[in-house]
Amino acid sequence: MSAALVVPGLCLYIAVSCALAYIFPQSVLAFLLVEASLLLLYYVHISDRVKFLLGGLVLLVLLPVLGFSNAYYFEIAIQIGIFVALALGLNIVVGFVGLLNLGFVAFYAIGAYLWAVFGSPQANNFVPAIMGGWFPLSANWFFVFLLLSIVVGGAAGALLGLPVLRLRGDYLAIVTLGFAEVVRALVNNLDKPINLTNGPRGISPISKPPLFFKPLLEFFGIQVSDAALYPMYFYFLVLLLVCVIILVTQRLENSRVGRAWKAIREDEIAASAMGVPVVRMKLLGFAVGASFASAVGVLFAAKQVFINPESFTFMESIGVLAMVILGGMGSVPGAILGATGVTILNLQLLKGLSLWLNGLRQSGAVWSIPLLGDLSLANLPAQFEPAKYERMIFGLILILMMIFRPQGILPPKQGAKK
Repeated sequence: MSAALVVPGLCLYIAVSCALAYIFPQSVLAFLLVEASLLLLYYVHISDRVKFLLGGLVLLVLLPVLGFSNAYYFEIAIQIGIFVALALGLNIVVGFVGLLNLGFVAFYAIGAYLWAVFGSPQANNFVPAIMGGWFPLSANWFFVFLLLSIVVGGAAGALLGLPVLRLRGDYLAIVTLGFAEVVRALVNNLDKPINLTNGPRGISPISKPPLFFKPLLEFFGIQVSDAALYPMYFYFLVLLLVCVIILVTQRLENSRVGRAWKAIREDEIAASAMGVPVVRMKLLGFAVGASFASAVGVLFAAKQVFINPESFTFMESIGVLAMVILGGMGSVPGAILGATGVTILNLQLLKGLSLWLNGLRQSGAVWSIPLLGDLSLANLPAQFEPAKYERMIFGLILILMMIFRPQGILPPKQGAKK
């Protein structure tokens, strides 16, 4: 089909889906239609310039407009962006280098606590008395810590990689799992004898990044409250971070480093025989993936204002790994699609279905089922809520994927040709 027909059709689809989302702000289906427009842009055969133009229109204009009409859209988009960034970071370790990492959430926690401790009054509990009152640091320090988290996360990833370079497969997975549990145990127990992390009580309030553009809005006579600005602000911050991670990932993938990673993934012995510095490349893979997760952790802590160890459990690592496997290991578009699909499944489809069933239960609706008679939904057990079975649904999805499409929904181009 020619671009002369495809582009107007895409524009019409985007306009209709956004209009439906605006008219029906609580509709899960309408928001899914908007998200599907980005997937259509990936598949259609038109010039990259037109794809970027239409994608920028959706992400930079239409979604913010929808977010102002319903703040829940901003919340969903921010959550999707956070998990996309995490999936892209894990995709480097698992998809490019071929190292199974079950403790990726540990680096996420390191970045979150890095800003949480110093961006809140928590640091006053252990700094010398002469420095008391310095904390929380000014909100302007947020961007400094965002850059610092990249260094700290990369160093933590390299330190994890050093002792486990000789391990492979299940043994490597067990060690990374142990590392994640060690980090969680530390942040859970470092409230004594010196209170570093406030233990299971968590840290709050955590400073948010500065609204440096607010004086400019006021200069033009635009008066908007901080509560209304921050969702949009975090949306653009997460979007910018995801774009930077995608750019860095693609540059690395197409470089000598990316080719060395893939050679190690396919056959480590052959790669070493061909002169690939296996140790150095593995450490670099661990460090790059960890730095992405750590930077996302800083954003997460600033957005949530409160964090505790329960935000960084083992199941979070499994969830991110499921996103990478679902989308396609080693595929940047696949990691994005997997993270988006799983996040929407969690936050919208399952919870929306649970709310719908609860509404029917409270209304006392009755369903007539052939051969079984009338079923009163008021008698439906409270345990029957789809949102409570998200892990089971993940497992079923992964089993079906391994059976019918083990390479993922959007596998790497080389894998797709096989």
